[in-house]
Amino acid sequence: MTVAHVHPQQPAGVSTETYASVAVTGAARSGGRRKRVRRNWSGWWFVGPFMLVFGLVFVAPLLYAMYLSFFRETLVGGNSFVGLENYAKAMVDPKFWEAMLRVSIFLLVQVPIMLGLALFAALALDSARLRWVPFYRLSIFLPYAVPGVVAVMIWGYMYGSQFGLVADINRFFGVELPSPLAENFILLSIGNIVTWEFVGYNMLIFFSALKAVPQELYEAAEIDGAGTFRTIFSIKLPSIRGAMVIATIFSVIGSFQLFNEPSILQTIAPNSITTYFTPNLYAFNLSFAGSQFNYAAAIAIVSGVITMVVAYLVQLAGEKNEKKA
Repeated sequence: MTVAHVHPQQPAGVSTETYASVAVTGAARSGGRRKRVRRNWSGWWFVGPFMLVFGLVFVAPLLYAMYLSFFRETLVGGNSFVGLENYAKAMVDPKFWEAMLRVSIFLLVQVPIMLGLALFAALALDSARLRWVPFYRLSIFLPYAVPGVVAVMIWGYMYGSQFGLVADINRFFGVELPSPLAENFILLSIGNIVTWEFVGYNMLIFFSALKAVPQELYEAAEIDGAGTFRTIFSIKLPSIRGAMVIATIFSVIGSFQLFNEPSILQTIAPNSITTYFTPNLYAFNLSFAGSQFNYAAAIAIVSGVITMVVAYLVQLAGEKNEKKA
């Protein structure tokens, strides 16, 4: 005897074939109605203001700088289109490449030191062996809250060998310490200021990532008998690898954008900081002191492209290490 399969929602008295035919027809009509549903654009009310501001403060200046870089202003004839001439000039400009080499050295030395200190501080605060953690966390972060200009002025006064802390030490002990504002030490002195400013910022990124590590991993490590250093290298550091990549990318971008510190220190150390000390300082002096707006725009575009390429390579390296883990 054959048993008919009855759908749970099939009404009594209606055959299985009839119910299936009606269900298929209803589904087809429902599908047709779904196709005719109008697209909902309400999301643009939320992202629209951001897109408008983003376009005005980022895209529009960028496009205008690119536009300027294709022209050259002359006393006779005014503004004339020169194509890629400004970019070709930048490619062989020794001042620009000297500035780029200087910030590259700064990046390779300062960024690892700064991130290492920030990571050490975050691991110490997360170790649960310190008392008054909020106090230490706020103390380390506090320099980041100081405006960059004020921070440079504070350190600039302490660096002074004629009027500041170094001068006082020289007079008190009767010694002659090397001036931090001398040409051989100025990059190191700027690195010290930047490290002082941004250790707390990066420490907060690492500390927040450490707080997001699942507690079960620590419990499993404790059961396995893992010590402090084993837990750090096998659980904590692999878990915050993404945060370290983000902090490194931010630091790379910040190094190529170095401007405030050399610009302000230049007033008290003019012999140590040239007008082309960094790419940004070079572009600034070209445009506002040399009135070479078009060439300055080309320098800025080339600097931006180099920064993007380096930041992208750092991101690729981070993703590659993430896949290996």
